[in-house]
Amino acid sequence: MNLKVIFPSAVFIDEEVRKITAEAENGSFCLLPLHVDFVAALVPGILSYVSSGGKEVFVAIDRGILVKKGGTVYVSTQNAVKGPDLGMLKETVDREFASLDERQKAAFSAMARLEAGFVRRFIELG
Repeated sequence: MNLKVIFPSAVFIDEEVRKITAEAENGSFCLLPLHVDFVAALVPGILSYVSSGGKEVFVAIDRGILVKKGGTVYVSTQNAVKGPDLGMLKETVDREFASLDERQKAAFSAMARLEAGFVRRFIELG
């Protein structure tokens, strides 16, 4: 399956993957290629995936929306940092995300609530 992690202004990751693990408000979940189509509001945390070559990659994300449709998984987020291992990723996250001020955090939180409400209503239209 293809994983696309998208920022408002750019595509951060566009890669073939074997497996994706992410975290929503109700807990962690795993997606495999034959998984049913799926939508989830992601919480800040670690999204991991296994590349087509079998390597596990970690991505720290700051809230977002995940949509699996067919063979493609889209993750829309404001911020993400990719790292080869969890130790280095933590250092990078501390450095990158610590620069966000409280107003930005409040704006991201409001946007996440709006996005989650939009997704819920969209699903209800079915």
